[in-house]
This record gives sequence, structure tokens and C-alpha cells, in this order.
Amino acid sequence: MLVIRAVKTDDLDALIEMARQAGSGMTTLKPDRKMLGDRVTTAVASFNESIPPEQRDYMFVLEHTQDGSIAGVCAIKGAVGLTEPFYNYRIGTLVHCSRELNVFTRMETLYLSNDLTGSSELCSLFLLPQFRAGFNGKWLSKSRFLFIAQFQQLFTEKIIAEMRGFQDENGVSPFYEGLGRHFFKMDFDHVDGLTAIGKKSFIAELMPRQPLYVDYLPDSAREVIGKVHTSTQPAKKLLENEGMHYEGYVDIFDAGPVLQGRVSELRAVRDSVLAVAVEGHAEDETEHLLVSNTRLTDFRMILTRGVPGATRIQLTAQELSQLHVQAGDEVRTLPLNPRKNANA
Repeated sequence: MLVIRAVKTDDLDALIEMARQAGSGMTTLKPDRKMLGDRVTTAVASFNESIPPEQRDYMFVLEHTQDGSIAGVCAIKGAVGLTEPFYNYRIGTLVHCSRELNVFTRMETLYLSNDLTGSSELCSLFLLPQFRAGFNGKWLSKSRFLFIAQFQQLFTEKIIAEMRGFQDENGVSPFYEGLGRHFFKMDFDHVDGLTAIGKKSFIAELMPRQPLYVDYLPDSAREVIGKVHTSTQPAKKLLENEGMHYEGYVDIFDAGPVLQGRVSELRAVRDSVLAVAVEGHAEDETEHLLVSNTRLTDFRMILTRGVPGATRIQLTAQELSQLHVQAGDEVRTLPLNPRKNANA
């Protein structure tokens, strides 16, 4: 059986091995023991509420309870850019017009921006290949939204998710090769690795502050602005179904899109409900539900079946144990899939 839970200190080795398999482009999940060790330490402090909300980094793992192995990871940062710069490109428009020559041109531009500073961020989503079956990936990603719904007061109203940008079959980023390499003079993986461990001052030092005309970039770079990595397309669609959308911000290295949403408009906030756990087996006419306990210090979540929106939910003795709750305790539930007539 699988359960999603708050990360623990002794998960570090498993996370490092997972980061090795994640590959390039996942800035927040690198196989660096110090970086990941610091993140786990921060995450433990976050769940224990021993650091301010804006400094928190909530990391969750998908655990296989039979052997305690870790199958996946995901995270939510309380706020980005408050202790180190947070950069994106904002896609803008510049108009050049000459009445005398009867010429009117409208050109897309890239502005180096810190506009998203202070936003809460969804990040570090990765599932081991052997577990990419059934609803595991969907459940792991959506678990963060149910956590946000339960603890809305811990997050800013704006929430963002940087999506992994397009890479070709050889793992090359056309956008970086067409733009970034000219300024940084190093390989994409090296730049991405420096960013992952917090060394970001070189961005401000080396990147031009003036707008960059998109038309000046090679075709291969222009064509991938706002496009995601092939393996990231399902994750992007899933986040969009939960209430997030693209508003013209992209990653400065690979031009992957940054999705944005308002916490108050997320499907999980609208549709999740508190219910009383009752020991028993699910009745007929049920759907797949995410069910979590309501404790920050020992947050746990399972995927089961139940009646959406009901104020009572039948859970087996094993499921109650997995959630660390007893019959009569309050839990929060959310349908795995949006309603067909929902706007999300």
C-alpha cells in the first residue's frame, strides 16, 4: 500500500538516489547531499512550525509501506525570492510605428523579471519510473493542493509552478543554446546546478537587463518558448485542471512556462470537505478520493474510494492506521478528478 507523508530526516539517502534519476532541468531536485540535506532539515522544521511560514519548504514523499521504500517526492515552498533573487523572463510587447513610412511593427520581448517574488511555489515533483502506473502520478501531484486547502493560512494568495522546459532527444535545451550560452559560457547542466545550490548572483551579473527581442533568437529557440519537456506535458495539464494557468512568464534558462493560480480559486479549496472517519468499507456509487488527516506535524494522505462531498467516509482499519487517525476523527477529502461540469 502507498501513503503520502511528510518527509523525515532519514529519507535523505532515498531522495538523493531519486534526484540522480530525475535528470537535468529539475533545479529543485539535484543529487547534492548538502542542498537536499538542508531542504529536508528545513522541511522537518516547517512541519514542526519552528520557522516562519515564508521560510518553509514542505516536502512530501510517497512511501511504499510494505518495505518503507520511497517511490516519489513533491514539495511546496512557502514563498520564493525572499532570501535570494527569483528570476523569470516576462514575455512583453514593444510596438514600433512610423506614420511617415506607414510602418507598424509589434515585437515580442523578454524582460528579466522578479515579478513573482513572494509567491508560494509547487516544485520537486518526481515519481520513480516503476511506479508510473494507475493514479500514482496524478495523486502525488494533487496531494499538494489538498494540503494547501487544509492549511490555507500558511500560503500566499498567488501560487506558482515552474515547468521543466523543452529539451530535444539528446537532452539539449534549444532555448539555452540560442540565448543563455552566449552570456554564461558554460553548459546548461552546470548553470542549472549552480542555481540549485543557491548560487544565483551570476544571473544578475551576466544577463542583460534591457529587453531582448524574441525575433533576434534562432528559430529553434523561439519555437520552444513556453513549451514543456515531453515528460512534463501530463503534469502541466493536470495543474491546469486544478486551477492554474500560463500568464507569459518563463524560466530564464530553458523557457519552460511558469503556471500561476490564486489559492482561493483552486479546485481543492472549492471542492474539498471535512468529513468524519468511520471504520468500514466503502459503499457503492463511490469515486476515487484523496483523504488526508488534518495535522500539520504528522500530515498523511491516502487514495481510496468514497462518496464525494459526504460528511462521513468509510475507511478500513488499515486505512485509518495509514492516516494515523481513529474512527470519529476529522479528515479532509477531495475527488481525484474534477467534476465534468466544473470550470476547473
